Amino acid sequence: MATDPAELTHRAQAWLAEDPDPETRDELAKLIAAEDTDELTARFAGTLQFGTAGLRGELGAGPMRMNRSVVIRAAAGLAAYLKAQGDGSGLVVIGYDARHKSADFARDTAAVMVGAGLRAAVLPRPLPTPVLAFAIRHLGAVAGVEVTASHNPPRDNGYKVYLGDGSQIVPPADGEIAAEIDAVRSLADVPRPEAGWETLDEAVLDAYLARTDAVLTPGSPRDTKVVYTPMHGVGRDTLVAAFARAGFPAPTVVAEQAEPDPDFPTVAFPNPEEPGAMDLAFATARDTAGVDIVIANDPDADRCAVAVPAPGTPDGWRMLRGDEVGALLAAHLVRKRAAGTFATTIVSSQLMSRIAAAASLPYEETLTGFKWLARVDGLRYAFEEALGYCVDPAGVRDKDGITAALLITELAAELKQSGRTLGDLLDDLALEHGLHATDQLSVRVEDLSLIADAMRRLREQPPTALAGLTVTRADDLARGTETLPPTDGLRYYLSGSPAAGIEAARVVVRPSGTEPKLKCYLEVVVPVSAPQALPEARTKAATALESIKRDLAEAAGI
Repeated sequence: MATDPAELTHRAQAWLAEDPDPETRDELAKLIAAEDTDELTARFAGTLQFGTAGLRGELGAGPMRMNRSVVIRAAAGLAAYLKAQGDGSGLVVIGYDARHKSADFARDTAAVMVGAGLRAAVLPRPLPTPVLAFAIRHLGAVAGVEVTASHNPPRDNGYKVYLGDGSQIVPPADGEIAAEIDAVRSLADVPRPEAGWETLDEAVLDAYLARTDAVLTPGSPRDTKVVYTPMHGVGRDTLVAAFARAGFPAPTVVAEQAEPDPDFPTVAFPNPEEPGAMDLAFATARDTAGVDIVIANDPDADRCAVAVPAPGTPDGWRMLRGDEVGALLAAHLVRKRAAGTFATTIVSSQLMSRIAAAASLPYEETLTGFKWLARVDGLRYAFEEALGYCVDPAGVRDKDGITAALLITELAAELKQSGRTLGDLLDDLALEHGLHATDQLSVRVEDLSLIADAMRRLREQPPTALAGLTVTRADDLARGTETLPPTDGLRYYLSGSPAAGIEAARVVVRPSGTEPKLKCYLEVVVPVSAPQALPEARTKAATALESIKRDLAEAAGI
């Protein structure tokens, strides 16, 4: 790390000299003039690391921020990697969301690709990430780039890379691309012509929308009344068009969050999982007669959140957990006689393993992220607890909040026709497979060393019991397993407790791959003998989860 003020200033001035963006040039010039050593150290302490999540970080000047200089280097590294793979004349498709600088980053990427001898095509406007994932295979591209920070705070942006199979990069490709990025010495060495790439027309979106119909059963009920929020992102027009094609009633869109807005003015974090993010959607639902479900996309519309009526609660609505929606969609696909492998991640509920087993379907668990799920052989359906669902892997080998919304809306319509609800189906699943209750302990930090300290503490002094449940097996996932490559994570299997009514429990602890968070995923399984036993089972599960959360926080020192 550069700490000498003279060295810091030298590095900053060298960066400033080749920065192509007047905004970040002005920002950096002011920091240099003010001799702001602390801020310059933060900006020049290293480089934003390119990994399996691509790049993601706060916008601003310097190598530790997201800016045009960093993106141009990333694009040059990707181009060099593709050429080394023998794809030097192939097509790269580029999509982008409506965040600050996204259009600039997409244009820079296209220019770099053309300058390197590849062909480049940019989506016609800000569109959902799944449209880009679809376009890669639809157009026969060798790679794709999506400029998005998904559900991160407004000040962030990101750079997600896909290869020609339409799925996100995994090792060793990420490391090889990172090495090519590091080899870029100066922006002057990166040709960036003013033109030469293609801006795609609406045909690619039309092809995606035509594909969305494939997730629905012809002739299935479509009478579902939906309130929908795109969370100030890019999902609205695509979702509304998909609903119209499918024959669903037009959703009522939350007016205050309908238009793309990179400042996300009505939410602290533009993530449906965050407290308060759904308040306006619930208010709209309360003011609209006859609403069956509430649906939200995150800003790039690759995630889908679902809420159901909850009479007697302050909001009148309850957000379903991603694990619950994942199980509902799995059960729906089983009833549709879907064939192929059902898959989820090690941090998601194990309920789907029981649903798949009961249907005699193959089942797999992968590391966290669709970059892993998309690579499961024979994949038919995948989900992860963070509101991500892949319901049409033949069309989009990534999570897709548009097709997931269509499928859950179809399920709600089918249940409604028989006088039932999504909640009733969740009860059925609990009776058949046991109540699988999940929760999270998620700690956001300013100092990343706190996360490393917590992981070290748990490794050096692993808990032997949590909530009175004995830890029967502890896996340090950094060592890898027979079926999983190494990752920074810990997994604990806990014994059941007949006295507490708990059949089994599991805990997974890992640092977030995209945010400064330590995330702990908790699950308890409670057997349920009859419908009237469900309320007591939920109480037992909630008590156990709170106790596990408390003991785990103490063990981790958080």
